[in-house]
Amino acid sequence: MSRRSVRTERRLFLADGPKAVAGALGVAGCVVEVFTTPAAVGLVPAVPDGVPVTLVEDRALALLSDSVTPAGVVALCRYVDRPLAHLLDGSPRLVAVCAEVRDPGNAGTVVRTADAAGADAVVLAGDSVDLYNPKTLRASVGSAFHLPVAVEPDPAAAVDALRAAGLTVLATAADGEVDLHHAGDLLARPTAWLFGNEAHGLPAELAARADHRVRIPIHGRAESLNLATAAALCLYESARLHRS
Repeated sequence: MSRRSVRTERRLFLADGPKAVAGALGVAGCVVEVFTTPAAVGLVPAVPDGVPVTLVEDRALALLSDSVTPAGVVALCRYVDRPLAHLLDGSPRLVAVCAEVRDPGNAGTVVRTADAAGADAVVLAGDSVDLYNPKTLRASVGSAFHLPVAVEPDPAAAVDALRAAGLTVLATAADGEVDLHHAGDLLARPTAWLFGNEAHGLPAELAARADHRVRIPIHGRAESLNLATAAALCLYESARLHRS
């Protein structure tokens, strides 16, 4: 399960560590089997009837885990992502879209931040990192199991579907025509935020498909903001206005 191609073919992945396993167990039907070493049995969360718990040696557990110091608990899980159309059926008010985001730490942090901000869903669009990459799951700190996530290979199709569902699509851009701090009327609406690649940002043609391009003001001498930081500012500004 260490390779994306194998995970995709089997639609199975490994949740590594007690927190990830607990998150997976919170999703009905997700966990197929839990593996633990005898020393880590006490770290295993409550397991529903019908989910086997298998004791393995430390060496065998280490082969399942990608951690330098494995916690001793790993679960074999079924994929939990959902079709984008299913997510839009619920009339979401706040969605985060990662377009061509390649860094698993950033993608997982955006999922975690979206969860904390009370967003309704996350979309991994285009050639984005795999949701089930162990580093993505670890960075999400369980939020990958709390929040609906869709995987859409075509970013343009994702934008069109979000707009058709009644969401205003906002693209983050350094030269955006709208200032985040003066976008209250826009952010009070049902919104989908479009975040681009860490190094190159959003492709021009994808940014052009958004309803508006929003810039985050930089008052100091920093050239730009980290993707995950920018996402946190945008999502929390939307969340604040949705709850005001």
